[in-house]
Amino acid sequence: MYQEENRKQRFITMGEIMLRLTPPDCEKIRTADCFEARYGGSEANVALSLANLGIDSSYFTVVPDNSLGKSAIRMMKSNDVDCTPVIFSTSEETPTHRLGTYYLETGYGIRPSKVIYDRKHSAFDEYDFTKVDLEKLLDGYTWLHLSGITPALGERCRKMIMDCLKIAKKNGITVSFDGNFRSTLWSFETARDVLSRYLPYVDVLIGIEPIHVYNADGTDVKDGLTMDPSFEDMDRVFKAIDEQYHMKAIARTVRYVHSGSNNSLKAFYYADGKTYESKTLNFEIVDRVGGGDAFSSGLIYALMQNDWKHEDIVNFAVASSVMKHAIRGDTNITSVDQIKRLMNNASFDVQR
Repeated sequence: MYQEENRKQRFITMGEIMLRLTPPDCEKIRTADCFEARYGGSEANVALSLANLGIDSSYFTVVPDNSLGKSAIRMMKSNDVDCTPVIFSTSEETPTHRLGTYYLETGYGIRPSKVIYDRKHSAFDEYDFTKVDLEKLLDGYTWLHLSGITPALGERCRKMIMDCLKIAKKNGITVSFDGNFRSTLWSFETARDVLSRYLPYVDVLIGIEPIHVYNADGTDVKDGLTMDPSFEDMDRVFKAIDEQYHMKAIARTVRYVHSGSNNSLKAFYYADGKTYESKTLNFEIVDRVGGGDAFSSGLIYALMQNDWKHEDIVNFAVASSVMKHAIRGDTNITSVDQIKRLMNNASFDVQR
C-alpha cells in the first residue's frame, strides 16, 4: 500500500532488549525454584517477527559487552534480523553494565499473568545517545518503527526518539508508532504529554492511548470511550485523530478477556478516510506477552504490500496477533502462509 514501485522496503526499529525469566508450567514466582530464560522487548519482537515474514529487518539497541548481551543479539541474528547497528557497551560507557531483565508469571484460567520489571540502570537506559550519528543510522531505510516504551525510560531516550522522528520526516521515511503505555514505567499524564509531541511526525499510529486529541471545545475526543467501543465511536475518534495529526493509517485492538487462558481479539483500522472492523477471533493462550507486537508487525507487513485491500490488512494484523498467543516466548516466529490460513479460517489439522 505504501510501497513505491520497484523500491525495496528496508525496516529498522530501536529499543531495549531484555532477558525474560519465567517459572515453567504457570508456576508462581514466589514458589519457583527454576526459571526459563528467553529474550524479548517490544521493538525487538517487531523486528524479529517481520524478519520471519520475509522483510529486510534491522534492529538498533545497546547491550553490555558480555555473555548476556551477546546471547540476546545472537538470538536476533539467528532469526535473520540485521544487528549491524547494535552497540555493545563497555563498563566505562554504562557503569552498571547490565542487561535489563523482566520476570513473567504466566497466568492460567482465573489467574492473570503478571510482569515484574528489573530494567533500571541497564546498558540501554544509561547509554549516551548523543554519541550516535542518527542520520547515518537511519540512512537507506524506508520504514522506522518506534514505541512509547523507549521514551518512558528517561530523558536521554525521549530526546533520541524525537531526533529520530525529525530525521525520518525530513528523509521521507515512513514512521509507525505504538503507544505501548506501561504504568510501571511512567505516569499516564507524563506519557500523554511526551507522546503527543511525537505524533506530528507519525504516519501509522498503533493504539490511541495515551495521546491528546481535542474537540473544538477543548475536551478530549476520547472521553467516554469504553474498552469495547462501538464502530461509530471508533470512526468518530479516528477521524478526529486524522484531522489533528494527518495520519496515513490508525489501528487499535479490542481484547475480550474471558479468562487468563482464553481471550478474543478484534481490531479497528482507519485509512483513506474510512474505518474498518476486523473479524473477532477466539483463542486459547500459551503465552500472551508479545501479542500487541505481533499485531504491529502484521499491520506493518500488510501495509508494505502493494495491492492488499483494507479489510485484508486489518484481518491479517489480528490473525498475526492471535497466532503469537499460541507460541511460547515474546516473538511471533511464524510465516505469512500460517497467518493467512488463520485469517481465512483454514483447517487446524496437522499439516503434512
